[in-house]
Amino acid sequence: MSLYERIVEMIERNLAHAAERAKAAGELSFEGLPSYVLEEPRERQHGDLATNLAMVLTKQAKRPPREIADILLKNLDTKETWIEDWSIAGPGFINFRLNPDWLANVVTEILREGEDYGRVQLGQGEKVQVEFVSANPTGLLHMGNARGAALGDSLASLLEMAGYEVSREFYINDAGNQIHNFALSLEARYLQLLGQDAPIPEGGYHGEDLIDTIKGLIAQVGDKYLTQEPILRQEFLVRYALDEKLRHIRETLKEFGVEYDVWFNEQSLHDSGFVRATMEEMEKKGYIYEKEGALWLKSTLFGDEKDEVVVRSNGTPTYFAADIAYHRNKFERGFNRVINIWGADHHGHVARMKGAIEALGFNPDALQIILMQLVRLIQNGEVVRMSKRSGQYITLRELMDEVGRDAARFFFILRDPDSTVEFDLDLARSQSADNPVYYVQYAYARLCSILRQAQETQTNLRLPTGAELKLLLNSQEERDLLKKLADFPREIALAARLLEPHRLARYVLDLASLFHTFYNSQRVLVEDEGLRQARLGLVRGTKQVLNNVLRILGVTAPERM
Repeated sequence: MSLYERIVEMIERNLAHAAERAKAAGELSFEGLPSYVLEEPRERQHGDLATNLAMVLTKQAKRPPREIADILLKNLDTKETWIEDWSIAGPGFINFRLNPDWLANVVTEILREGEDYGRVQLGQGEKVQVEFVSANPTGLLHMGNARGAALGDSLASLLEMAGYEVSREFYINDAGNQIHNFALSLEARYLQLLGQDAPIPEGGYHGEDLIDTIKGLIAQVGDKYLTQEPILRQEFLVRYALDEKLRHIRETLKEFGVEYDVWFNEQSLHDSGFVRATMEEMEKKGYIYEKEGALWLKSTLFGDEKDEVVVRSNGTPTYFAADIAYHRNKFERGFNRVINIWGADHHGHVARMKGAIEALGFNPDALQIILMQLVRLIQNGEVVRMSKRSGQYITLRELMDEVGRDAARFFFILRDPDSTVEFDLDLARSQSADNPVYYVQYAYARLCSILRQAQETQTNLRLPTGAELKLLLNSQEERDLLKKLADFPREIALAARLLEPHRLARYVLDLASLFHTFYNSQRVLVEDEGLRQARLGLVRGTKQVLNNVLRILGVTAPERM
């Protein structure tokens, strides 16, 4: 637990004791202490921490909140809390101002913990699976997949930093109707390239990448499969193309900084009979019925407008049936929590999937689904609509070729998943303070430059004592930077609890801004030995925290730019 967290915890505990003391003295009347918040106020002039405890006690105590606040403060023990001053504001908020001397210990804590600074034990080792991207292996990864990859990977890293045991998983949709259409499309391209008249089927795949795939195949086997039975030809073409596409997906995601612990095949659920067994289990429990030769899930029980087919009249399970079986498999593997990142177009699927999980005897709240909005690519102020290579969309590889991995990841993580991303190519390529990833990386490179200069002047770095830091780091710029560094563990815990890695992107932008402000106002390599060591300690601490955040976001921390 960080120093800042210990301070907050102590104040919370003492506030609870103050309320109980007031109750015992007959000054306040309440049955139980209600939930309340103790948090940093938005405006600096309101202090370092503020609580609404007096306001939420009003209903039980039957007294005005400002009176309750006054009673609480009279009973509050401030020893060991670092509280220097307090005030009652507005309808009854209690604002606390902390003695800034507590910040002197932050640098020491950061340099002692290094890469572990910010790590919290929120998760207590709970097993969590994060499934993301899971693109159909029938084409190239596109911008939506890129956003899901950046979001899912940074979320998994965030949860690891918060004390969870995390598994990253990719679900390979290698069964069902889309694979059938894929086979027909591959066959058409194969026949076309060998001079035959073969149109792409309705619902087929038109991307240029399929032509490249079949050209590579023909270079190996020629017209060997031209006279083969269509079923056998299609089976071979699908097997060859899926291997190639999955290899491409793995390589592209690895270049994007994403590596999975598990690649799970949908087809394995069918081959093992697990899909059928899951449908039989739900039928026994009364959640599935037969109608017109098909099997239907009573999804209206879970909020759907109509029940959903899970096994067609020809005996073929639907994609939804396989998805139910897949989620059953996840929980049976022992995950306490399962997190899916889906496109916003899947919003109608959420309630029925949670309902199916509940029907199978699992806690529906253990399944958390993050819906992700669309991405619009902007260039020269206009939306870019087409990719020459795919014929349909901008690919992840094309995006990385244009702006690099770091800019792509940071731009995607910066926004709340529920917000549409307008990805400005020109901004992402620019080397200016307007480019957020450049702005943060430049701060890191500047920190490294200061430390190199210190080495060149033969400054022997040492760890300043808390007393030195308290005495010497007392400008507003230094205090603001120290406070932001102290906030990092709390920011990790909050972002992990809310499943919001974008909070860390905003945090690191704020941290970079505070560092640039400090750099422009305070010289680090001054003549005074004590002050030089204190400021170099602050520089080293800031560098470490920037590195820790960028590592979670999957963005490199360059020492030179």
